[in-house]
Amino acid sequence: MLLTARNTMAAPRAADTLKVQAGLEEVFIEPAFYSVLEDRSGQLTLADVQEPAYAAQFVPGDQLPTTMEHQGATYWLRLIIRAKGPLAQHWYLELLDSHINDIVFFPLTDSERGAVHTGADYRLTSRKFPYKNFLFRLPLESDQTHTYYLRLDSNSKTSFLSRLRTEQPLAVHFQTEYGLLGGFYGVLLIMVVYNLCLYLFIGEQTYLRYVLYVLSCSLVFLSEDGLGFQYLWPDFPALNQLVIALSPILLLFTFSYYARQFLDSPQRLPNYDPWVRRVVLISVGVLLLDTVWLHSGWGFWFYLLPYGMLYYVAILVWRGGFRPARFFLLAHALVAISVCFLILRKLGINTFTTTATVYSMNAAFVIEVVVLSYALGEKIKGIKDATIRAQDKLVKQLRKKHQTQHLLVEQLRQNQELKDQLNTELEALVARRTEELRQQSETIAAQNRELLQANGLLALQSAAIEKLNIDLRHDLQQAQEARVLSKEVDFGEFSQIYPDKDACLRYLAELKWKNGYQCRRCGHEKYCDGRELHSRRCTRCRYVESATAYTLLQKCKFSTVKAFYAVFLLYTHNGSYSSQELSRVLNLRQGTCWSFSQKVLEAMRRREQAPDFEENESWTHVLLDASGETAEEPVEEQDEQRDLS
Repeated sequence: MLLTARNTMAAPRAADTLKVQAGLEEVFIEPAFYSVLEDRSGQLTLADVQEPAYAAQFVPGDQLPTTMEHQGATYWLRLIIRAKGPLAQHWYLELLDSHINDIVFFPLTDSERGAVHTGADYRLTSRKFPYKNFLFRLPLESDQTHTYYLRLDSNSKTSFLSRLRTEQPLAVHFQTEYGLLGGFYGVLLIMVVYNLCLYLFIGEQTYLRYVLYVLSCSLVFLSEDGLGFQYLWPDFPALNQLVIALSPILLLFTFSYYARQFLDSPQRLPNYDPWVRRVVLISVGVLLLDTVWLHSGWGFWFYLLPYGMLYYVAILVWRGGFRPARFFLLAHALVAISVCFLILRKLGINTFTTTATVYSMNAAFVIEVVVLSYALGEKIKGIKDATIRAQDKLVKQLRKKHQTQHLLVEQLRQNQELKDQLNTELEALVARRTEELRQQSETIAAQNRELLQANGLLALQSAAIEKLNIDLRHDLQQAQEARVLSKEVDFGEFSQIYPDKDACLRYLAELKWKNGYQCRRCGHEKYCDGRELHSRRCTRCRYVESATAYTLLQKCKFSTVKAFYAVFLLYTHNGSYSSQELSRVLNLRQGTCWSFSQKVLEAMRRREQAPDFEENESWTHVLLDASGETAEEPVEEQDEQRDLS
């Protein structure tokens, strides 16, 4: 049987006797008022620890750490209380640590009769008082000294802190404590519901991450203060131990999951954020390993590095101009202070252990929840303002574009009016010329009759008629040439009519198949759309023909819009547009412009030799010139044939 004994020459000093009396309602049990015996074997009984050999090994609490140093060992606490004078109320012993696995309270010293056996490993019904902390009634009698023993067994470092209270202050304490805790969890619930509603209405993922973070914090507090075991899972002590072990790890994961998106660290710190993510994941893995297998008892130190890196991220983002980060820093500074108090208690340093410091984390977290909600709202407001500014800028650009389009439409309308006016004048001129020709024909007929009478006069009249015919043909040619639209437009105006490749290919396809589609391979007339823009696929043989196939634009190496404009310039200038000027207008290499202009000139010559050529036809007829080339087999058809083979 291994025992922790202090083998010194002198016997250990006995603990002081705690005195209670009427009028005294509450006493915090200082370490000097209880004695501790560590039983490494866990086999000692009540009778054993009262034997002189073991009784002399009890050490006063002020000579030991205030926590169990050796995990898995059994500790015996001896408390001696002196009741002075008559007692008006019953006294109760409250153990402030709700995580002790196994507790046996012995109200009598002569036997184990009436012993209360409870602990965190047992259901809540094992406790005589269904309270989150362990509460035991002390059978005190007036003017007598009573000795009480407690046998404590825990698999983690556990505090010996306890308190004596009478009935009336205990009831007041219950009412106050549960009221404050109810308000605390009420605030958390309100924040969860509020931010969850915002997520459902807005769809911003940061709100959902914040809800997960608040829920994990709530789980940590429910496991830490014992309310979760008291109200939510009182019949499942194993689940309670699991929540106690895993909730801080879940809190670290959800906090990093929320903080990184709230601070926009992937966008603002693209080099530092991957390291933060790796450190968080590694820390979570190490903590899980320590919780499940190692049980070192120092797992809370692994939280410092990831939390510190996230706090440093907030500082960097704040210094980078992200204003909501200042609320993040303020809120978590308060939480960090309260966590320091918790670490001191875990280490057994109770210098700062007061009611205010014990519940400081609850208060700090309420402040954090409110501040972060405001900060999240400010961030969303900033995003909304930036979106509104971008939309206003876009509206101005669209308004400017619409004004430009309106001016273009007005210019086109004026051009159409001038064209209609010119056509009207030309029609009137042709009518007058026709009337003059009719009158001159009548005159010629009369003169012909006179010519029958005079051959000499006939020769003169024939010459005059020939001259009139020449003038008439010249006038008709001028009238026809004047009907052709000869106004040259620049590339900016031209690109408004054909703004992009889609518009050019759509026009080319309509021009190419205006008389109906017929497959060049099988002659079928039914088609469907191909993968390329405005291409057509035969529904029988699945041959695909693009809009540029068998046209002047086949195998064109530059922009379709620029190719359209080049054809327009060369056609309207009758091929006399130089490649240097074409290179300057289209911003292309002169060699490319020269090669394409030669291709267009050849097409124009072939068009002039075509049987259906009309002198005043549109420049777009040149586009349909196939240049004697065969269209390349589309990639889509090649893929299909490969699949079939």
